[in-house]
Amino acid sequence: MMNLSDSTPTTCNAAAGYLAQLISATNKRFLLRLEAGGELHTHRGILKHDDLVGLPWGSRVYSHLGSPFTLLQPSLLDVLQEMKRNTQIMYAKDIGFVMMMMDIHPGKHVIEAGSGSGALTTALAFMVGEKGHVTSYEVRAEMQKLAAKNIARMGMSERVTFKLGDIENGFEERGVDALFLDVPNPYDYIAQVRAALKPGGFFGCILPTTNQVQLLLMALHREKFAFVEVCEVMLRYYKANPQRLRPTDRMVAHTGFLIFARPVTAEAFEEEKAEKEPAAPAEAAEEGDVKE
Repeated sequence: MMNLSDSTPTTCNAAAGYLAQLISATNKRFLLRLEAGGELHTHRGILKHDDLVGLPWGSRVYSHLGSPFTLLQPSLLDVLQEMKRNTQIMYAKDIGFVMMMMDIHPGKHVIEAGSGSGALTTALAFMVGEKGHVTSYEVRAEMQKLAAKNIARMGMSERVTFKLGDIENGFEERGVDALFLDVPNPYDYIAQVRAALKPGGFFGCILPTTNQVQLLLMALHREKFAFVEVCEVMLRYYKANPQRLRPTDRMVAHTGFLIFARPVTAEAFEEEKAEKEPAAPAEAAEEGDVKE
């Protein structure tokens, strides 16, 4: 099975074994893997895979009922949006920023907890490539089962190791490049995170409320994490009409607070802390002192 990162053939035409996307006239989207003899059944008719193979991407195709569809290559975003889920998944706007902030690229070893429905797992596996690896921890077996199915559907099972267990007991790995927590109480596991990360590695987390963020900041301070960043990503689309260009009626605003930090040595932590602390106020001038 071709994996997601192989879904772009070297040619400009659709090929058997690759992921494809069909978009209807009403913008309904269908994700499929092209297979010999395969068929896509929709409420607007049937499309045969054999009729799609060999066509240039971007072609207009028709179902047996004459309904039009556009044949395109799916993006990672398309795959994540179509993913089967039993939990709320992270938004693409947050995932993309996480990848940049945590330096996720081919060859990296990344830990995540928990697995959820596997959206972030899929993105991480895509980014680390064939030479990298993702280790995904989850305490709920039913959640991890779905995540594993979603990863297998994308043909990237070899890139991901799923581990069922409570991260309170720690991570088995040591010296990993990056570690991301998507759990309700990450502040309880920062010592375990530090033990698993390589010195100066990348830590990331997402939380919905300021209460949780405050507890996490205290835990990061206690475990000597430096270069702490707290932010949120806002996304606003515009109506793509050159005569009436304006924002769409709805905006993807707050979805979660993103927190990033780096584990450093005790000496580096104290120095970074001192640099950020405001200088002590100057003593009040004694009576009779002359001010310049």
